[in-house]
Amino acid sequence: MQTGNFRGFAVSIQDSGISLITFNQPERLNGMTHHLKRDLVETLIQAQMDDTVRVVVFTGSGRAFSAGDDITGRPLGQHAGQTRVPDIPGGHHNPTGTYNGLRHLSQPLNQAVRNLDKLTIAALNGVAIQTGFSLALACDFRIASEEARMGSATLRFGLLPDEGGQFLLTQLMGVGKTMDFLMRKRIVSARGALDLGLVHEVVPPAELMDRTMDLARELANGPQVAMRMLKRSLYNAAEMTFAQSLDEIASKTAVSDHHPDAEEGMRAFREKRPPRFNRWLEEK
Repeated sequence: MQTGNFRGFAVSIQDSGISLITFNQPERLNGMTHHLKRDLVETLIQAQMDDTVRVVVFTGSGRAFSAGDDITGRPLGQHAGQTRVPDIPGGHHNPTGTYNGLRHLSQPLNQAVRNLDKLTIAALNGVAIQTGFSLALACDFRIASEEARMGSATLRFGLLPDEGGQFLLTQLMGVGKTMDFLMRKRIVSARGALDLGLVHEVVPPAELMDRTMDLARELANGPQVAMRMLKRSLYNAAEMTFAQSLDEIASKTAVSDHHPDAEEGMRAFREKRPPRFNRWLEEK
């Protein structure tokens, strides 16, 4: 997986196969552009295909995780880096342009996050609004600093949560709470988000990255094949009937039960020792 500075974010590889993606335009509150989104989709494709990557962590620099789309039109700041994919023409100049821009430039980012087999964590260091908020919701785990605030609030501008926020919120909170959250344009504190089930944990700001990396290492050291299959099965189950989900997980179990990690898990149980999973990865 390629590391370094890209257009609006930096990528580094930490220990245990953890890929850390940091939004690095704090002077813009890490606002997103379609350039950033396309480069980030390419980054996630690389993470999917790279067996050395086990967990992906997103975080921001400065006061924001990401305050949403940057609509100022200003050029990127001093930390702007290399380009991953070429620019393409188009925009929101007419209804067709808006539809195509959303379907092919903006929405693919959250799809790429959700479709990634490797587990993902959003470390919410500060403000997460609109696009930044929906990206965090697309992640599998969310840990928030006590200083974080988050919401969609698109109706304040007469706009819609057009990158999948309405779907992701409904999955997490149900229709009733999502109706209240979006229609009343709510932006909540980290503790408020915890009460609503939007984040898994709230920690002091100084502890955010330590706690996030502890969780990332825990996930990275688990049986990767079974965990990735279980992630997909959980998201599938949210949209399937019970009968469909039973058949779906049976087909995955036919693979996982015969994987070396399962053999190691049973052997470690009999020998009364901690299992050592993922040798298949370490031998590559």
